[in-house]
Amino acid sequence: MRIIGKNIPDNKCIYISLTYIYGIGKSLSLKICNKLNIYLYKKVCDLDENEINLIRKELSNYIIEGELIRNNSFNIKKLIDIGTYRGFRHKKKLPCRGQRTRTNSKTCKKKKNKIF
Repeated sequence: MRIIGKNIPDNKCIYISLTYIYGIGKSLSLKICNKLNIYLYKKVCDLDENEINLIRKELSNYIIEGELIRNNSFNIKKLIDIGTYRGFRHKKKLPCRGQRTRTNSKTCKKKKNKIF
């Protein structure tokens, strides 16, 4: 079944299936199901059209999928452009939240886009 341009599995519970959408975790999916009075363990294939339309309408109120990815990348680009320390760390592809880099963060230090 497609909701907001994303395929979600039919054979799983609705609150688990909603987590397949980027930007929706378990807590937000539980909140959505409780707000719409939809039984959490109801399978997606058992939903009727009215419930599906209610879910689509509720999801349109949140920033999800491509718009969320675009916002995140724009925020990182803004940090790089204004020259902050976090922007510098993002540009160098290093951890920017205070983690040590002498012994850890080996994967961050590896060259990105290696050609074999």
